[in-house]
Amino acid sequence: MSPWRLFIFLLLSLAAPLAAAQTAASDPLSIPAITLSTNPEGQQEYSVSLQILLIMTALSFIPAFVMLMTSFTRIIIVFSILRQALGLQQTPSNQILVGLALFLTLFIMAPVFDRINEAALQPYLNEEIPAQEAIARAEVPLKDFMLSQTRETDLELFVRLSRRTDIPSADAVPLTILVPAFVTSELKTAFQIGFMIFIPFLIIDMVVASVLMAMGMMMLSPLIISLPFKIMLFVLVDGWGLIMGTLAGSFGTF
Repeated sequence: MSPWRLFIFLLLSLAAPLAAAQTAASDPLSIPAITLSTNPEGQQEYSVSLQILLIMTALSFIPAFVMLMTSFTRIIIVFSILRQALGLQQTPSNQILVGLALFLTLFIMAPVFDRINEAALQPYLNEEIPAQEAIARAEVPLKDFMLSQTRETDLELFVRLSRRTDIPSADAVPLTILVPAFVTSELKTAFQIGFMIFIPFLIIDMVVASVLMAMGMMMLSPLIISLPFKIMLFVLVDGWGLIMGTLAGSFGTF
């Protein structure tokens, strides 16, 4: 979608509730689209129509949320390095790796999502708390998870870059600082795990290349010979189970 079409779409999305509100003013039987009410606690709430519009707009951020605020980043990078270490270019395919990483992410993040559901989602659906308080409650488990996986050096780096001096502790760090620090730590951890995975397969490649050179078979690619041995080694040691168990255990959420 071009920028102009996206701009027109956003204008129409915002204009539709305004038009409905004007219609509601002339027709007392219609339901107003935009209303601002004050609850007994003094907090202001928007109408359901406007909340639905905001939720539908927020859905476009779900891919970024999944990739950058959960365990997805570490998992998909490790899977990609594993495929490169095996010497397999298209097997497993990208769709399989992404799907596997997504469901493993749901498995690892299940305790965090359960806390969000109990503390924020269910009270909001039962109309016990307003939307603003639900969002504030939902941030707490997610921030706890990201802080537990973020290195102090990475967090201090982005706090220093932001030039914020009003942050008393790590718990008070806003998401605008915590998310890039978390992603940086996840990249470091993923490459560390990938390095450990790469070593045994690299040794097999070196041994096969040395044997072929000693036999004078320099025209034969070592990758063709080493690939079956690497696949056999990976299957014999239950590689997929070890990789997934290591990834799940590295987050310490269980």
